[in-house]
This record gives sequence, C-alpha cells and structure tokens, in this order.
Amino acid sequence: MAEQGTTPGGKRGYAGTWPPRAAAPAGGYAPDRPSIWPPLVETLRQWARAEAGAGRLLPWVPVAFGTGIAFYFAAEREPMLPAAAAVAIALCALAVLLRRQRLFPVIVMVAAVAAGFATATWKTARVAHGVLARPMFSVALTGFVETRDIREKTDRFVLRVVTMESPRETTKLERVRLSVKKGTAPEVGSFVELKARLLPPLGPQRPGSYDFGRDLYFQGIGASGFVMGAVKSKEAPASGGFALRYAAFMQGLRDAIDARIRTTLDGDRRAIATALLTGRRDAISPPVNDAMFISGLGHVLSISGYHMAVVAGVVFFAVRALLALFPALTAAHPIKKWAAAAALLAAAFYLALSGAEVATQRSFFMTAVVLIAVMVDRRAITFRTLAVAALIVLAIAPEALVHPSFQMSFAATLGLVALVQIGMPSLLASPDHSVTARVALWGGRELAVLVLASLVAGLATTPYAAFHFHRVTPYGLLANLAAMPVVSAIVMPAGLLGLAAMPFGFDGVFWAIMGFGIDWMIVVTQWVAALPGAVGRMAAFGTTPLIAASAGIILLGLLRTPLRWSGAALLVAALVWAVRAPLPDILISADGRNVAVRGGDGRLHLMHSARDAFVVKEWLAADADARTAGDASLGEGVSCDEAGCVTRHRGGGFVALSTRPEALADDCERAAVIVTARQVAQGCAASVIDAERLRRHGALALRRISDGFAIDAVKPGGIDRPWSPAVPGDGDSETTLRLPASAARPAVDATPAEADLQVDD
Repeated sequence: MAEQGTTPGGKRGYAGTWPPRAAAPAGGYAPDRPSIWPPLVETLRQWARAEAGAGRLLPWVPVAFGTGIAFYFAAEREPMLPAAAAVAIALCALAVLLRRQRLFPVIVMVAAVAAGFATATWKTARVAHGVLARPMFSVALTGFVETRDIREKTDRFVLRVVTMESPRETTKLERVRLSVKKGTAPEVGSFVELKARLLPPLGPQRPGSYDFGRDLYFQGIGASGFVMGAVKSKEAPASGGFALRYAAFMQGLRDAIDARIRTTLDGDRRAIATALLTGRRDAISPPVNDAMFISGLGHVLSISGYHMAVVAGVVFFAVRALLALFPALTAAHPIKKWAAAAALLAAAFYLALSGAEVATQRSFFMTAVVLIAVMVDRRAITFRTLAVAALIVLAIAPEALVHPSFQMSFAATLGLVALVQIGMPSLLASPDHSVTARVALWGGRELAVLVLASLVAGLATTPYAAFHFHRVTPYGLLANLAAMPVVSAIVMPAGLLGLAAMPFGFDGVFWAIMGFGIDWMIVVTQWVAALPGAVGRMAAFGTTPLIAASAGIILLGLLRTPLRWSGAALLVAALVWAVRAPLPDILISADGRNVAVRGGDGRLHLMHSARDAFVVKEWLAADADARTAGDASLGEGVSCDEAGCVTRHRGGGFVALSTRPEALADDCERAAVIVTARQVAQGCAASVIDAERLRRHGALALRRISDGFAIDAVKPGGIDRPWSPAVPGDGDSETTLRLPASAARPAVDATPAEADLQVDD
C-alpha cells in the first residue's frame, strides 16, 4: 500500500508504488501497464501464417470452386456464358502470373470462385432443353426407353422422345419421365409408341423447399407424367446409339442379378440386397424404408462412399492375400500396387452397375484417388485426395453442390479424414499404461475408432438432414454401432461373392448369407425406430443457417491451429439461428387447391378442394408436425361447404378458400384473406391470392406482421432460370399483403352457422 507524506512543495501526496496523479490519464490506467492486444494480434498472425503454410492451399480450392457454383445458383437470371468464361480465364491467367507473389493465395481463391461460376454456367448451357410450362393431355409420343425403375406400386421409365404430337403445345421435349402400371414398363433400349398426360416438372412445394424440377432439368428431362393406355413396341426408325446399347446391357445385367437374388430372397430382404448391389432401391416397403431413415441407417440404401470403400477394400485385400501365397511374386513384384489396380477395376464396375449416380461418382473418384495414391507410393487418405475428388465431381456435375447426397457425403468424409489426420495418431499411439494396453489388446482401440467414426460422420451430416429432410437421428450412433459391423463383415462381402459366383451357378448360398445379415439390419432399424424419441423432427429453416453450419464444418475440418474453434462458434450460431426461424402462418400450394392455416393452437389446419398428399406431407414435415396427410385433426376448426372452406388464423381473422363464384361475395365481406382460382370483383375488401399470382410466383408462405402478412414466394418477381422460366407478365411481386382495416376487429358474427356447414375431411 502506498504511504502518505509531504511533497517538497509542502503539499500532501502519495509515495511508493502508486504513480503521481499526473502520470495516469483520468479514468484510465497507467501508461506503462502492458496491453493484451499486441500479443493477441501477434498470436492470431502466427496462427494465420501457419494456416497459410506450404501444402495448406489445395484443400481450400474446392471450397472456393463450390462457392462460385453456389453464386451461380443464387443468381436471379441466367448469366452470360461468354462473360463468365472470360472473367474466369483472365483471373486464372493472373494467378499464374502472380504465382510467386504474396497475393497468390488470394488470387487463386478468387480465380477458383470465378471458375466454379463459369463451370456451372457452361454446364447449364450444354444441357439446355425445353421444359413444359403447362399440363398436356393425350400427347402422342414415340421414342427410346433409356432407364427403368421398378417401384413398389408403379414402374417408371425415362423416354428419349423422337416424335411428339400435340395440337396445343409447341415446346420440343427431349426426355420425359413416365409412370406406368406395375409390371408393364418397357425394356430399356426398346422403341415404343404411347399416349401420355404430361405435367411440368415438380417445383418446390413451399418457399425454401427442394427444387425437384432443377434436378430433372440437369438430367435432360423436360416433363413428367403417366401413360394413358398401352405401351406399344415398334421397330426403331434408326439406331439408338452406343449410349442406349450400353444402358440396355447394364439394365439387363441388373435385372439378371435381381432375378438371381429373387430365387433365394423375397420381400424387403430381396429389395435391400438389390439396392446394395445395383442401386435400385424403390421396391423397399415404406415401413422398412421409413425405419431405415429414422434410425439413421438410411445411408446404407444409397450407394456412396461406404459401399465403394467396402468393395474396393474387399477386392484389394483378397487379391493381395492371393498373390502373397506365391513367394516369387511377393519378392519380385509390387503385389500391393497390383491389388490396388484390381480394386480400382472392381470399383469402376460397381460404379457402372449401380447406375453412376452423383453420390456414387463422388465415391468412386475419392476411392480412385486413394488407390492411385497407393500405386504411386503416396499417402492415401489426406485432405488432398478429398480436395481432388471434390474438384472432379464439381467440374463434371456442378449441380451436385445443391443436392443433399453430395453435401452429406462430403461433410461426412471431411469429418472422417480430419479424424484420421488429427485424431487417429494420438488414438493409435502405443499405450504406455498396462490397463490401456490390455484394453487395446482386446479391441478397445478398434471399438473407440468405430464409435468416433460413427459419431463424427453423424454429427457432420446432421445440419443437412435437418435442412432437407426436417429430421435428426438421436439414436443414429446406436443403430450404426449395432448394424454396420454386420453389413461390413457379412452383407457386402457375401454380395460380392454372390456376384463372382453367378456365372458358375453357385451364388445361392451367398444370397442366403446376405439375407441373414439383412435380417439383422432390419431388426436393428425397427428396434431403434421404435425407441422413445427416435423420430427427431426439425422445423424448416432458411439457407443462411445451413451456409453458416457448412462454414463451421469446413473450418473445424481444414484448420489445424486453434483458429479451428471458430468453426464451433459458427455451428452454435447456426443452431440458434435455425431453431429461431419463424414458422409461416399460411401456406398455399402452387395450384391454389390446398391451403394450410396456423390456428390458435399453433398447428396447421388444412383447407382443400383436391387434397394432394405429397404437398401436405411436405408441409407437415417442414412444420415438425408428427401428423400424417390423412389425419382427421387437420380438418379441425375448418368449415366447408360446396362453395369453399373457411377457418380462423391465429391472428384472429378468417382465411377463405373459394371454389365457386357465389361464395366470393360473402368471403369478400367477412374474410381477411381469400384464396381462389376465380376472378374477384373490384372493390373486394379482403386481400386476394388468385390463380394469376400463383401461376407467376408458385407456392406461397405468409407470415403474420403488424398490419398484414409478409409474403415468401417459391419464385419471387424477376426470377428467370432455365429450369424455372419466368411467366409472361411477371415482374416485381409484392412482398407484403396488407389486411383491410375491418380484419383487425373481432369477426365473431362472421362465423358460419355450424348447422349450415359440413366438415370436409
């Protein structure tokens, strides 16, 4: 403590450790006290320099490339390909010129963004084709059958159109996807004649939901529909080409495999076995399919990285073990590289057999990079191999970036590679404690690796499952630990042996073994799906929280210094953002026939003139609602008669669905919002959502605000993309729906008499 004394000038002051009053600024600290900011800034600079060190740049290139693709899909109108290509080429050339400069990493990232944007623009221009805008009835079509899917209730096939006759439509369609009665789908490669009802590709069912029409566009499909009458086989006017002959051969091979499996297995066992080997998974019954996804084992049904790794791994070790039986080969030849080459051929065959979907392509490229690294004596599992695989997939199919399979697959793989690179060295280090050594000897480390791998992969894919499917899997780790060892050790190896034994007629025993393992997998999925709280529902949220979560996963996976924990902060922020996303008060389907209104109980209540089960199912899932499309409680509080329906929203006013002109007069007087396909007279006091607005902007979601509703549209004004072309007359749409002043006051007297109405379930 400072001592009080007398200064030379006769004034009392303080001496000792406390400085004179004049030495310290008023309200501040002494100037010689050290500041925390310079050391903190220097530490951050050191971490940043470490992250920008040699070998750290490549994994970030596909991130930047994918960012450019994301910018492309976020554009309101189609970019000009020459401009996008010119900018990308110029920036790439600049990066080459500045490769020895300090700004080189920044220029490379900017060039990668531009290259991704240009690549996506080029891909869209390359696959450009006509897209049906309005439904068409009784359209006469001829063409070649390119693919065929056998589903549980119906079959489906893709027709490459040769001729198309319709008096009302001039759009030229290149491919259409048609449904047909089960068992009547034509053979792949055949030339057929038929009549069909065609519909525009299915768009998002609500603002922010998945755009199925965009997927169909990049597959070259301009319409979907169903066959009317019989499908007639005709003599082809010309050859379908090599691609069609190849597709017919591979489809025949898949059918032959399915037929051989069918002789031993049936039901869901046969369907799952076929899905694992050929990629056809549409014949699995809904209860088992739902249980697979609820339990967290749905990834087994989609041929992806796991399946490709098992196939390549089994072939690699089998070939290497076989060659090791010959000492002369072992001593004089690189049998490990030979085994890697054999595994690469097996993976390529598996890719072709399974139909080469995007997820399977990604898996094959990742596996191929690993096996090639083995053949050239390079380290196999690294961030570089993942980066190269990602660049290859995005360069070939940039549209894969917005597909859930790509997002979930690469997120899981990034987490696993980070676990191998960062976590495994310490986990697999030689134990120096006797208890630890005994645990490791009895398989403790292997069990820990399995648990960690399942946990990391599950956590990495959770944001994407929540965004796309509105669910999480609380018991996913339990299901994977119980089922995946059996799938890896029994189901997949037995399936591969069955394929190898098919030409010799000894495959039946392997299908039976495969069936035993599938039985266990089904038991596990149904048990886990029946556990309390197994169905983890998540309400829909916007793309911004998903982008934040993706950035957090990337930072956690790629960064090596403590800066990586900024990714954890982003994940927490994304979680808070997602759970606080507001729910819509009114949902309106694109055709105006289904309207869901949030009532005073906080749940959606349905008004409909023609119930669409798929739309209602999507709405309920996005609302984290456990009810099904046929639940009677959806009609509670809804009053309907022949002229329409009416219900009260939680703000107090009424929402009406008018189907006949005679209902409009009453609805205009009493309702706050009217949804109708009819022409509404001038002077209607209610706010009207009519068929013209729905035709231009698609499905709508309305959120209550102080003086009305904020409007979110599937296609806001100004959006014009090849898979979602603008409708003539489209312009800037209203973003708010103002309510009339009368809607603010209670409208108890406007409630229709209960005796005069019937409830429409």
